[in-house]
Amino acid sequence: MTEKTFVLGEKIKWENVGEGVQRRILGYDDQLMMIAVQFQKGSIGYVHKHPHRQVTYIESGSFEVKIGKDTQTLRKGDCYFIPPNIEHGVVALEESSLVDVFTPCREDILAAKKSKAK
Repeated sequence: MTEKTFVLGEKIKWENVGEGVQRRILGYDDQLMMIAVQFQKGSIGYVHKHPHRQVTYIESGSFEVKIGKDTQTLRKGDCYFIPPNIEHGVVALEESSLVDVFTPCREDILAAKKSKAK
């Protein structure tokens, strides 16, 4: 995997990943990945699970966050942690953005991006 020491956000294009959701893959290597995600009001990060650990920082706006059986409203400055293989998802309560960090790297996301580029 390619490692970049300096990542200039203005040079990374936003990728449309669903209805009202776009992301940019920031720094990553085999063990760690950071992704910025923007949501329009009402957009959904559908409930899913994966074997990666995840911590997410709410950069702006607010979300209804579901982790396992628990749901809570989180706002700018809040964060949440998801252990491996726990179902989770979000709904943007307003125009909002977050930053996801995964360990290890989400190779599935990189593979999806490469297949879209072809």
